[in-house]
Amino acid sequence: MNSNNKSSVWAIWLSLISNIILTIMKIIIGLIFQSEVLLADGVHNAGDIIATVAALSAMRISKLPADEDHPYGHGKAEVLGSGFVAFILVLAALYIGYHATAAFFHEPLSPSYIALIAAFLSMIWKYVLYVYTMRIGLATSSKGLIATAKDHLADVYASLAAVVGIGLAFIGKSYGIHWLSYGDAAAGIIVSLLVLRLGVEMGKESFDILMEKTVDQQKLFQYSQLIQAIPQVKRIDRIRAREHGHYILVDARVSIPGELTIQQGHDITRAIKESIKEQHQDVDEVLIHLNPWYKE
Repeated sequence: MNSNNKSSVWAIWLSLISNIILTIMKIIIGLIFQSEVLLADGVHNAGDIIATVAALSAMRISKLPADEDHPYGHGKAEVLGSGFVAFILVLAALYIGYHATAAFFHEPLSPSYIALIAAFLSMIWKYVLYVYTMRIGLATSSKGLIATAKDHLADVYASLAAVVGIGLAFIGKSYGIHWLSYGDAAAGIIVSLLVLRLGVEMGKESFDILMEKTVDQQKLFQYSQLIQAIPQVKRIDRIRAREHGHYILVDARVSIPGELTIQQGHDITRAIKESIKEQHQDVDEVLIHLNPWYKE
């Protein structure tokens, strides 16, 4: 296992263990001190455990080498894992939004300092996890890790809402401002919308990759420049590229002088592949189709 794989696995296991600890802490404290926002956040973290296990499984599958049934590799397993995390986020957003809205229809409970401290510690720890996981996810081009990092960011929002909500409840209780006791519920609704937006964006990205959406035009332009830098290349007839999980597949139709030998054509193809893969570490395979070119 190379260093990138080790870092990825360590990050996902750290996320899983953290989610288990935070889930137990929030649910127990939420039940003992009757903090609805902390209890809802704990249930959200329970969903994160399922999402993290899915991401870990997807990452392991995606690292498997290509085989007869999957000649392009298993990279899209990470995309499926990312899509599942997005689904969990949408469910969590709906759950938080429902309970936050329901809280407006009954008398708010007395706030707890223990619940406030738990929410604050969760917010800080989840932010640290977000920064750490996102850094490794970007370095390894891991869709699963990036999705997990965004899930951590959603948890930061949720914990921030709990901190703000419980804090406002304390202010309302201290100064006799009754409506501030509903700050918990108001913050929960705002956070549910933020988490919902994050889940929808992640789901759309996963859907685009599964539907073979092309990479951005800037990358295509960079690949084209490298191909045109090969002296024998006369024209690029077509170039396409798509993400396949944590790596990219490129295919192009290139015109070269028709009088060249098969060996020369093979050497040109190899030069194009080596040039693109050396300059773009996230490219796993380059397929080149040669067309004959004749001077008019």
